[in-house]
Amino acid sequence: MSAGIAVSDARRSRVRLGIVLMLFVATTINYADRATISIAGPALSKDLGLNAVQMGYVFSAFAWSYVLAQIPGGWLLDRYGTKWVYAAAIFLWSAFTLVQGAVGFFSGATAVALLFALRLAVGLTEAPVFPANARITAAWFPAKERGMASAFFNSAQYFATVLFTPLMAWVVHHFGWHHVFTMMGALGIAFALLWTQVIHSPKDHPGMNQAEREYIEKGGALLDMDGQGSAKQANVGRTLKQLLANRMLLGIYIGQYCITTLTYFFLTWFPVYLVKERGLSILQAGFAAVLPALCGFIGGILGGVISDMLLRRGYTLTAARKIPIVGGMLLSMSIIGCNYVQADAVVVGLMALAFFGKGIGALGWAVVSDTSPRESGGLSGGLFNTFGNTAGITTPIAIGYIVQTTGSFNGALVFVGLNALVACFCYLVVVGEIRRVELR
Repeated sequence: MSAGIAVSDARRSRVRLGIVLMLFVATTINYADRATISIAGPALSKDLGLNAVQMGYVFSAFAWSYVLAQIPGGWLLDRYGTKWVYAAAIFLWSAFTLVQGAVGFFSGATAVALLFALRLAVGLTEAPVFPANARITAAWFPAKERGMASAFFNSAQYFATVLFTPLMAWVVHHFGWHHVFTMMGALGIAFALLWTQVIHSPKDHPGMNQAEREYIEKGGALLDMDGQGSAKQANVGRTLKQLLANRMLLGIYIGQYCITTLTYFFLTWFPVYLVKERGLSILQAGFAAVLPALCGFIGGILGGVISDMLLRRGYTLTAARKIPIVGGMLLSMSIIGCNYVQADAVVVGLMALAFFGKGIGALGWAVVSDTSPRESGGLSGGLFNTFGNTAGITTPIAIGYIVQTTGSFNGALVFVGLNALVACFCYLVVVGEIRRVELR
């Protein structure tokens, strides 16, 4: 019997691993394009004469449109299909990123208005990406592998910093801030073309054999990236009401808002914190950001490993998801400790510990794959991401006001740490049992 199983396993294709690798690369480029503004920020604010509050609003521009477009983006996925909506999103956000390089040819209010508008456009076109990632993961991976797959693509947010932050800082240092946008935009456009050639649904992927198809289907994979009839969304408003009325989902949504607060601190104010509060140059800050990002990446992978390991050892889905999330968020509160140390190396170490914990706890998209109604995966993911990325609006602005009012980042770090504590409360008290929602 064991020999037969071994033969079957040997013959099973592994196409799903290539699919999740594509999600990882797409998410890496996605987050690198979001972070361009933080790396360009110190030099950009000096050239355009922006204060902390004004920079906070510029940092938040992406999230305004990103949040507002989540529900429409999820609907587009359900209506027109995942592959081509995703491809169009990559191409368009990359084109808008590239055009941001032209802001350097303008000055004063015109430059600020153009930059703000282009950041809005990037946010608008990136909106379908994470709901699509969750949909593709639910279609391609059995439940026992879904935590790891989701953690892998989600950890790309940290890998983007590891790979691109030093490079972007070097470009700013040697060539000027506007060239960062040109470089990243061109890279994304090239990747959009590759995406159209590689991505397919499991039910019709030419490289997938029957053994792999049966394996993922028996494990709970949906097989169809576009749900059960993507054109059959009867009543979006009714579906949204049912999703929001579900206590489990509401707890997950609010928890994601709190968790994403840490992400947006890192994507927007962290390099500025290192330059303004700690006195590093932008080149030093770019390299100093690598260790926290690397630890976040490792934590992100480890969170998925722990969750799937707990499932294989007989833990319930609820326990397997909650244990890494709550433990990681408690660990991420170490960011507050930066207020009580002086040495730059210790500050970077505490930030690394905090983002390691945040990485472990960043299993929200696995939970979305576990809980979303089969016929409304895009809409459910869009609603989840709406809550999460509202933090992209509130966090940069709140920190901007805190820094402007107090003259330091101490209150800002407490603000970020307390959000991690609220995320723990949501998962421990509000969420309850994690299970797939059935719409009525």
